[in-house]
Amino acid sequence: MSIQVKFFASLREKLGQADMELTTASTALDAWNQATQNKPVPDNLLVAINLDYAKLNTPVQDGDEVAFFPPVTGG
Repeated sequence: MSIQVKFFASLREKLGQADMELTTASTALDAWNQATQNKPVPDNLLVAINLDYAKLNTPVQDGDEVAFFPPVTGG
């Protein structure tokens, strides 16, 4: 099993890593906990699985890409 985890923007800077590969995870939250060594989940965390917005309790499968990023603003 292979799950790609990616961190964007300020999360990347705060965690000191851009991406990693996990061999197992049951949900996006499980992927977060493994990838961050159980760091607290930020209040406004956004999650995408395979480029689609998802929730932390969304199941992940072999080959999925799980992305975590802060809220996006623009102007």
